[in-house]
Amino acid sequence: MERRPILHLPLAYLSAVTPAHRVAIWGGWLFGLLLQVSLALPVKAEVPRVLPPGELPADRRLGPLKTLDDYFPFTPASTPEAWTRRAERVRRQMLVALGLWPMPERTPPHAVIHGRVDRPEYTVEKVYLESFPGHFVTGNLYRPKNAAGKRPGVLCPHGHWANGRFYDAGPENLKRELKTGGEKLDPCGRYPLQARCVQLARMGCVVFHYDMVGYADSVQLAHRPGLREHMNTQENWGYFSPQAELRLQHMMGLQTYNSIRVLDWFCELPEVDSARIGVTGASGGGTQTFILCAIDDRPKVAFPAVMISTAMQGGCTCENACYLRVDTGNVEFAALFAPRALGMTAADDWTREMPTKGFPELQAHYRMLGCEDHVMLAPLLQFPHNYNYPSRLVMYRWMNRHLGLGIPEPIDEQPFEPLTVAEMSVWDDDHPKPPSGEDYERSLLRWITADTNRQMESLLPHDPTSLAKYRQILGGALEVMIGRGLPSPWELEFDEKIDRREDGYRLLGGLLRYPAKGEEIPVVALVPEETPWNGRVVIWVTEQGKQGLFQEDGRPIAGVRQLLAKGFAVAGLDLFGQGEFTPDGKPMDKNRLDPKRPNYAGYTYGYNHPLFSQRIHDILVAIAAARSLPEVEAVYLLGLRGAAHWVAAARAQAGSAVARAAIDTGGFRFAQLNSFDHADFLPGAVKYLDLPGLLSLSAPHELFVAGEPHLMDSPVAKAYASAGALANLSQCKENAPEKIEEAAIDWLTR
Repeated sequence: MERRPILHLPLAYLSAVTPAHRVAIWGGWLFGLLLQVSLALPVKAEVPRVLPPGELPADRRLGPLKTLDDYFPFTPASTPEAWTRRAERVRRQMLVALGLWPMPERTPPHAVIHGRVDRPEYTVEKVYLESFPGHFVTGNLYRPKNAAGKRPGVLCPHGHWANGRFYDAGPENLKRELKTGGEKLDPCGRYPLQARCVQLARMGCVVFHYDMVGYADSVQLAHRPGLREHMNTQENWGYFSPQAELRLQHMMGLQTYNSIRVLDWFCELPEVDSARIGVTGASGGGTQTFILCAIDDRPKVAFPAVMISTAMQGGCTCENACYLRVDTGNVEFAALFAPRALGMTAADDWTREMPTKGFPELQAHYRMLGCEDHVMLAPLLQFPHNYNYPSRLVMYRWMNRHLGLGIPEPIDEQPFEPLTVAEMSVWDDDHPKPPSGEDYERSLLRWITADTNRQMESLLPHDPTSLAKYRQILGGALEVMIGRGLPSPWELEFDEKIDRREDGYRLLGGLLRYPAKGEEIPVVALVPEETPWNGRVVIWVTEQGKQGLFQEDGRPIAGVRQLLAKGFAVAGLDLFGQGEFTPDGKPMDKNRLDPKRPNYAGYTYGYNHPLFSQRIHDILVAIAAARSLPEVEAVYLLGLRGAAHWVAAARAQAGSAVARAAIDTGGFRFAQLNSFDHADFLPGAVKYLDLPGLLSLSAPHELFVAGEPHLMDSPVAKAYASAGALANLSQCKENAPEKIEEAAIDWLTR
């Protein structure tokens, strides 16, 4: 049946209407069912541009990268229901980023407690336990004496103090602190980390003070080493390497998992009341505090000191991870603790603006949830970065109130007999230090990798129920890694730049804008004229951008001409970093890295989408725009010759919005990449079954795949079979690119 055209409205009218109507208006125009009083005269054929030569799109992504030193505001949700949705998304983002989605196998901790030191009001013991088999978390366990029944428990991770748990400020620092009022007593001011554990034990709490990786007795791995070329190998890699990041293996994830396993063990101690658990630490220990409390619902009281702010988010490799703070930040992480009791301090450091930027939003957030008295900030701005005596007093009052300790106030510290390093250290002749160094590091990552592989293998679907779980894990992870789904078409705008008749088709082009994100994408559409348009649009993604649809003389390539001859419209776009996004038109072949901190991927991808994900965003925008058009009956995706991985990810995110997708993988695997500035580098991609994992998320929708000789034995076929849609999966066994293209077009247009 012949299709009826849509009236082409003049640009003056388009400029007068609201943005919410523009996609529907330019939609009819874009795919060419037009009535024109006069047609543009033919022009000399050339590869089309939508912008003048030398002009780049006005796209926010061309600006500076976001870094850990930028601004991270928090906007509270308007209702509890809206917050529930947002909280699920942020918490999942955290778990994926931390390498804990799904959680590793929780193996027995095999805790060893020894070396009891007796003090009049409390005892201190040495503890080491396994978070992963053979990997030890070390610390000291403080227990109150003469405390009847189960007691509240407090976990105390420390920050980046020298020697961590063994920290001794020394006599000169103590003298300065006593003079400024930062400390009141010796030895409390000289040994402030011990002081808080002692005081909490005197208040009736069981306290575990444990080490960061690489501090005190945590001797197996070094702290914050960054990329080391000799550990950057395709097999037997170390932390901070591309292979580790492709599996989301990093120091922050390890430390967080250590805290989770400590909490597992701690809650099982017979004298600990697992319903009354608090966590407190400062600086890097503050980071550990709010991260643990955001993702685990067992702690009931949190007191992260001098860390939460809208400014600097954490400067160490142990505080940064790929994806962690993309479109979120530490204040929102703290908000995840609501409605549980959250206390904080601020100082003359990056937290100095918390009283006016961050804390008012947290108050509004807690107020919206009906528990405003459960959040508190003590701005002690007269002191530098610290966990000093005035800060500790605030914490003691907060724990007293919200753990139900019943201690008369005011609470004050008293002198104590400090522990020596020998009395604190867990390793001795009877408890020798475990293996350490780079060989040990490789062995730990081998175990973690094998555990992940076992989990992924166990998730492979075999029926609709297991497919739902598989999609929850893999699809949930991919949504975080890409960072977006389909935008609403009402969020998009179009700026017309090209409208002319060519040989047998109409060429339309312009800038497709996503104002809320500050993005604009050069796009073109070729609409058949000699053959009536059938209402179907093929978005053809190429390595070169939209210019990949044309020969050097500007004529469409053979495959495009075939599609036009069959009545299909063809759309092409410059993905970010392609075509008109670059001064010379050549695709960007590297990710930009944080120029101050290029030695660890988490400093870049913890705050910015990878280039791979940004390109998927552009495809999703194009799909949403095409789908919104009233004359479009179906949208197809085509990705050949180096574009398959983008199309696979976009199809997985778009789902049924794409009727058919044809892909030639060419055997591409993310595991082949060995530099985290590679243009296709996607942290976590290997963990979640690499390219076959992306392809499997297309089930049950129609999919054509070339370049995969073992497709029918892969997760892709398992997902389609579990969905009862194996007939929708087509395998192409051709090898020559020309033959594959021909077969793909035949399949799309059948």
